[in-house]
Amino acid sequence: MITRKRLAAGVCALAATFATGILPAADTASAAPGPDGQTAQAAPKVDLVLDVSGSMRTADIDGKSRMAAAKQAFNEVLDAVPQEVQLGIRTLGANYPGEDRKVGCKDTRALYPVGPLNRTEAKTAVATLAPTGWTPIGPALQGAAADLKGGDATRRIVLITDGEDTCQPLDPCEVARDIAAQGIHLTIDTLGLIPDAKTREQLTCIAEATGGTYTSVQHTDQLSGKVKQLVDRAADPVVVPVATSGTASCESAPELKPGLYTDREKFAEHRSYKVNVLPGQELRASASIGMDRQTNPDYGILLRAVTAHGREIVRGSEAGDGRTDLISTGLRYPKAPADDSDDKSTPESVCLQVSNSFSAGPGVKTDPGLPVELAIDVVDGPGHASDVASFGLGRGWWLLGALVLTGLVAGLVWGWISRWRIAVWRTN
Repeated sequence: MITRKRLAAGVCALAATFATGILPAADTASAAPGPDGQTAQAAPKVDLVLDVSGSMRTADIDGKSRMAAAKQAFNEVLDAVPQEVQLGIRTLGANYPGEDRKVGCKDTRALYPVGPLNRTEAKTAVATLAPTGWTPIGPALQGAAADLKGGDATRRIVLITDGEDTCQPLDPCEVARDIAAQGIHLTIDTLGLIPDAKTREQLTCIAEATGGTYTSVQHTDQLSGKVKQLVDRAADPVVVPVATSGTASCESAPELKPGLYTDREKFAEHRSYKVNVLPGQELRASASIGMDRQTNPDYGILLRAVTAHGREIVRGSEAGDGRTDLISTGLRYPKAPADDSDDKSTPESVCLQVSNSFSAGPGVKTDPGLPVELAIDVVDGPGHASDVASFGLGRGWWLLGALVLTGLVAGLVWGWISRWRIAVWRTN
């Protein structure tokens, strides 16, 4: 199973902070008007990718073969698929029984096309499967990604296999990273049937590359329950990030509206984005970088808000030195209300700069870059005394002034007490 550090809890809390402002904007962007004038979410898409290689003949799951257990689980899953989900089934290693590796590594096909589900037809197609050939996981993932192309719906691949890929040098983990780099918001979840150590390692890598999950399966009911859970998860409404591409300088940076965005950032790179903030508004931003491959210890992320002239307004940073899945930081910038003489409709162009200090070890590929998720919200500026931002502490100099004043008062009080104690000592 994927191990996460406490940092993940902080990310969830940060996401919840922005949810109120981000969710409505994102939902509106991805929804289309229905016949009654209300918006409706696009139908989510799921492609189940099943290993039908020769090793699936092994009888070690509840007294039956792995293939029989998979068929039983698929029948249960097909009966429970939500009405709104468009589902497809793709196989790998189902057709070619020979020894020609070149032919065997192309053995993947869409058994049931992604679309509205006809349960009877899908079950009939699954019933015809028999363990046959090789295990071309990489080509199967490429085919499944093509099956799910088109539209703005959430997309999910569920890969079920009992062994590692047998078609190197095409590395399925690299294929997963390439799919993630396309910015099509496709998640790959992997399930290993009685997996060995190498299979667990490969399937974990595939899942982590796209933000998915890996599960080790030992029993039929465990398999059907997990696949049902993943299909149901695809049906739940989620915020779909928008792909963007930051630049090296603020002048040419893309202008972003409140919402959720994804990008790719090379090791030790800086990327810039622009956000317009009106007087009296507050900018809230967070940045997360996922570690989808092995990195050297000691790494960090820096998020800065900078003026058009290059002056830093406020920053947020985080650092780490161990294995984790992602690292995040955030910031808040409340822009002061306009004076009567100022134009209240003229926004300030704030440049957000995301930087990282990651480095790759020997033999680790650096292309594509690390996945970046950027959450942006612009809300009415704070006005309540309970919010420290209402005092301008986010601007830095207010905090400095408060510390100086506190130090001055503390020094005067301490000096008075010291003089009083000395006077009392002399008197006695």
